[in-house]
Amino acid sequence: MAEGAGPRHLTFHPTNKWIYVVNELDCTVSLITQSKDGLYNLETSYSTLPENFTDENYCADIHITSDGKFIYASNRGHNSIVIYEVNQMNGSLKFIGHESTRGEWPRNFSLSSDDNYLLVANQHTNNIVSFKRNLATGLLEYIGQIEAPTPVCILF
Repeated sequence: MAEGAGPRHLTFHPTNKWIYVVNELDCTVSLITQSKDGLYNLETSYSTLPENFTDENYCADIHITSDGKFIYASNRGHNSIVIYEVNQMNGSLKFIGHESTRGEWPRNFSLSSDDNYLLVANQHTNNIVSFKRNLATGLLEYIGQIEAPTPVCILF
């Protein structure tokens, strides 16, 4: 990773062709590929933030859909989930959008086993927020939320 990137979590593409690393400190998602000689290479990194956002932010979590078509990563500070579409030919990412987590400090989030839902644990506002996923576009639609004291992890 780039110096000072702060790699935090990673996810593997279902085909195992690519690895995606969310970097906590420089707020990026990095695409890692494996060369024919077995070495891993940093191909490129994608910002998780809008260009005009200048406040403090730290990335926390990253997940890929089971079909390998979409990647989601959380922004603590911007308080959003960034959505990318995965190019199935080369693993590159296309920015789709940001969805507000409707709370502060999204520490962890998880996709349901059928990929129909995404739940976010907002640590500082004591809430877990539910979204319905559009399977074709990757976009998220707010469903509702519940109170939960200092949620930091969601498992299905």
